[in-house]
Amino acid sequence: MAPRKRNLTNALAIFAAPARALIASDSKAGILLIAVAAAALIAANSPIASAYHGWFHDPLPWTPIPKLATAHLWINDGLMALFFFVIGLEVKREVVSGQLSTPEQRRLPMLAAAGGMVVPAAIFLAIAGGDPALTRGWAIPAATDIAFAMGVCGLLGHRVPANLRLFLLTVAIVDDIGAVLIIAVVYTSAIKFTWLLAAMIVFAAMVALGRSRHAAAWGFALLGAVLWYCILHSGVHATIAGVAAALAVPMGAPGEEPSLLEKMEHALAPWTSYLVVPLFGFANAGVSLAGLGAGSLLAPLPLGVAAGLAIGKQIGIFGCIAVADRLGYAARPAGASWIQIWGITALCGIGFTMSLFIGELAFPGVGTQAIALREQAKVGILAGSFVSAVGGYMILRLAARPSAEAPV
Repeated sequence: MAPRKRNLTNALAIFAAPARALIASDSKAGILLIAVAAAALIAANSPIASAYHGWFHDPLPWTPIPKLATAHLWINDGLMALFFFVIGLEVKREVVSGQLSTPEQRRLPMLAAAGGMVVPAAIFLAIAGGDPALTRGWAIPAATDIAFAMGVCGLLGHRVPANLRLFLLTVAIVDDIGAVLIIAVVYTSAIKFTWLLAAMIVFAAMVALGRSRHAAAWGFALLGAVLWYCILHSGVHATIAGVAAALAVPMGAPGEEPSLLEKMEHALAPWTSYLVVPLFGFANAGVSLAGLGAGSLLAPLPLGVAAGLAIGKQIGIFGCIAVADRLGYAARPAGASWIQIWGITALCGIGFTMSLFIGELAFPGVGTQAIALREQAKVGILAGSFVSAVGGYMILRLAARPSAEAPV
């Protein structure tokens, strides 16, 4: 092999390595998440149901932060900040040197993700928007669960072309950016400007650290914890601290030695994939199915969420891909048939982790009505995600196996 061609091949291999590793990691984590969701449902509908809810919602005997008085709050406002930090690292890496680094690469994922958020929200509002108490839930079906969707892809093996898996991954990453913006803008309570100013000062210190020659993981960890504490008390949701902190971590040029960002992502991703997210799923997915009938599933809130996920995602994403391809704005993923693309868009309707998280923010409080609305939202999330997972699996399972796998 000529030296020039060999160098190009090596460069492509280096570029594709993070994508391959992420796909493999998400597939395994998604399969674990499927098992966790089933375990949560079993626990919530078994003789240990009372204990299950008590583990997460009963006040802790002692907590160093009074604002986080239960294990559920520590998971949702504390551990999930680490999850969002890893998402932030992932997004920054993709934007700087990955699948979102050029305008051409960004076109189709951004358009598809936008359609996959707008149409589900519109369907939800069309079904449930007549009740003012439910309108805050419009963003619940707008989210896609990367790990869960990739887990279903993992079950299908080589029936899903590698470049189509990568497309699913990039759409879900852009979707995550949208979800973070929604959480920051829509689900923010009254702002406490003193705490917010303190958070901005800490963030500025993190940016300065990232530009210095002395940037170290322990420094970002320390400042990140302070940033999280300030944002927790500012009125902005605490998980936004994770994304903000990630943006300050330095990212090296492609082809160089692994940057601090890549090292931190590599170190933390397994912890979030195999501990934080499954723990969040187990703590939040448990919903009692006692007395659940057709009437309950057809109530406006669960029906709006389920229809938004199972139908809205397919219409929004597939429609945007078809229009973009037809108009020449952005070509559909190479080597993938329209049926396979349809199957992938169905998998985007799996909203599990992000949808559950937004559902908790949409209907806050400890009152009977707030709890009931969160439970109804969970029913819609589980139903819509189940239909999307099974539908996407069957479509891709029955689609013709690709004749040649396109390289990642």
